[in-house]
Amino acid sequence: MPTTVELALLVFVLGCAVGAAVLRDVLASVIAFAAYSLGISIIWIVLQAPDVGLTEAAVGAGVMTILLLLALANTSRPSEDHRFESISLRTAIVVVVFVAVMASTIPALPAIGGPDNPVVDGEVSQYYLDNAYDQTQVHNAVTAVLAGYRGLDTLGEAVVVFVAGVATLSVLRREDFA
Repeated sequence: MPTTVELALLVFVLGCAVGAAVLRDVLASVIAFAAYSLGISIIWIVLQAPDVGLTEAAVGAGVMTILLLLALANTSRPSEDHRFESISLRTAIVVVVFVAVMASTIPALPAIGGPDNPVVDGEVSQYYLDNAYDQTQVHNAVTAVLAGYRGLDTLGEAVVVFVAGVATLSVLRREDFA
């Protein structure tokens, strides 16, 4: 059963996602997107995936927000007074059905940190602890998992953060000379 904090995070993220989709003001939509991305990064941390949460916070909430705000600053904003986009009934029904189907799978998931979860104090964790040194020749189990077993994933996350940083710096450098 989800805790109150997890439910609050879920409501916050869903609210931000809906806000980013239906707000007509582009600046408000960018702010809602940044809040959504920050909420998702916190959810990743609650799910005990801090590396993914850090990447989401850096790229989604940080770099993407900066790039979107710079793009917004270099374009003209419409002066219409409409605050929300209109949504067709059929689209709303499809989204509600999709969310309901996805939400129906939540009870099948094991509890985070629960004793019946195979990752926590189970066969997966014990496998890594028992075999990390023999298979990777790395003394630290965390480093063995990140560099040995998940090396390509970790490299991919590092590349994403690096490319996002380079893109941001190149855009900011152009802004200085404009």
